[in-house]
Amino acid sequence: MHRFHQELAALALVSLVCVMAFSSSNASAAVDSDLPPLPMETVGQVRTLPAQYPENWFWVLDGTFGHMLDGKMTLFDASASTISTQKKGMLNAALGGSFVEAKNRDEVYVFETFHSRGNRGARTDVVTIYSKTSLAPVAEIVWPVPIRYQGAPQRYALQLIDNEKLLLAYNFTPASSVTVIDVESRKILNEVSTPGCTLIYPTGERGFSSLCNNGGMLSTELAADGQIIKQTRIEPFFDTDANPAFERPAIIDGLAYYPGFESYVHVIDMRGKVAKYVDTWDMLTDAERAENWRPGGLGFIDKDSKGRFYLIMHPDGHDGSQNGGGSEVWVYDAKKQKRVGRYPLQSWGLALGVSKGEKPLLMVTTGDMALEVYDANSGEYLRTIQDAGQETPLMIFGVK
Repeated sequence: MHRFHQELAALALVSLVCVMAFSSSNASAAVDSDLPPLPMETVGQVRTLPAQYPENWFWVLDGTFGHMLDGKMTLFDASASTISTQKKGMLNAALGGSFVEAKNRDEVYVFETFHSRGNRGARTDVVTIYSKTSLAPVAEIVWPVPIRYQGAPQRYALQLIDNEKLLLAYNFTPASSVTVIDVESRKILNEVSTPGCTLIYPTGERGFSSLCNNGGMLSTELAADGQIIKQTRIEPFFDTDANPAFERPAIIDGLAYYPGFESYVHVIDMRGKVAKYVDTWDMLTDAERAENWRPGGLGFIDKDSKGRFYLIMHPDGHDGSQNGGGSEVWVYDAKKQKRVGRYPLQSWGLALGVSKGEKPLLMVTTGDMALEVYDANSGEYLRTIQDAGQETPLMIFGVK
């Protein structure tokens, strides 16, 4: 024990000498330095974002698949060149959150799930309403029964309709339904059953359609109070076994373009009260079909302001390759049914988003979960956003 105390005293003496030497060197540095003193920091500063976001900003949904309680939405300026200027803010999107941004009000909506003990306990489903300018939560709408859709990120799991007066939220237990919410009063108005049909595609002035498991659709017309006026089923427009289609369309001027697994596009008119099949056309030339080019990825399709839609494509497609992403982005003029751009990617792509305006940017999630930025008009590679705290950024939204 005596030896132990000797060693302890020696260690304390060494530590004291080190501290004195460090203090002496710091004091010397402080005396000798020509640097001006640091200014006093003001604590409690709150910065706000512009009410109208610049066109080349993006929302990126990160499901944080390894720890989904910490899912988040990050706001990026894709035209900036450094992380400090690219990253504009962040808000929560817990447990596979769904997201939609309002265009005409200072609000974004996130459908989230929480458990009373973190990863267990009583479950609560809630739409959290955040301010676009402060990114602070301003209201919550709590589900009476937790039934919301929890799965891979989707653009059409949460939608605004009726000039942003009604918010529609998709539920899946696996029974499917849509909850109708009054945005002004923050009240749940109705739950609309959509048996065998999935997701929410705005239809007409105050309605929505859902894609059904037989290859058809179910259109629902709503009254101002959220009650059902009429539901109508339309005949199948693709064969779900022989040539399935993705549930992820690009909707341009009320026309929905649903890509098929084998590179056919099905066009559905959503402008009336009931969805209406218009046409099916081939995306490929004979040579491209021989190479078996197909669309694939997660959020692999989006549109711009010029009537064009963008797809991640891969060659040598086969059954099961539809979720794997691709090496190129192909751009189509929707009205002309014609490809107008073919952009080789720097890295393998899994998801994409396109910004608005005359000079849009294309953002692509890569296989190593970085975000590559391209000129959407030319396909020119511009920059890569990485080390920004993103883990699985697999759904990208251009701001409204």
